[in-house]
Amino acid sequence: MQIKDGSSSNIPVLDDLDNGIINMLRENGRATNLEIAESLGITAATVSARIKRLEESRAMRVVAVSDFAAHGYEVLLAVGIKVAGRDVDDVAAELGALPEVFSINMMNGRFDLELLVALKNFDEISVFMTDHVARIKGIAAMDSAVAYDVVKFEFNVAPL
Repeated sequence: MQIKDGSSSNIPVLDDLDNGIINMLRENGRATNLEIAESLGITAATVSARIKRLEESRAMRVVAVSDFAAHGYEVLLAVGIKVAGRDVDDVAAELGALPEVFSINMMNGRFDLELLVALKNFDEISVFMTDHVARIKGIAAMDSAVAYDVVKFEFNVAPL
């Protein structure tokens, strides 16, 4: 793996070996360095060094993903936020501090921010929207929608 010097950050350039390691971890996040090494025909030390560089360069990270329902979250809420009179970054940071919010995206179009929120039940929607979100300075408008079904929920989205 080489690191290119960019104007604001280092951008990793992944080679076939890096991509092979990432693909194996995508298939089995619990694969050992030895298993990966044997499959790719390299040493476990090479796998370990490559994984460390991939993580340090932020080209990859290995995480566990849990199921919302397994933890008692039955409501997935999408919230569009229009910001006025305050920096969007500051509003996003404040919203990001709310434990129910698991994703914040800066958007162009009708809303400045889009939130994805996990709640335990429908009764929590009103409390979340009125007692937490609506009280944040700079929020000019909100629009929420409840997901009635999750069709796809994957993290393997970055094409290699």
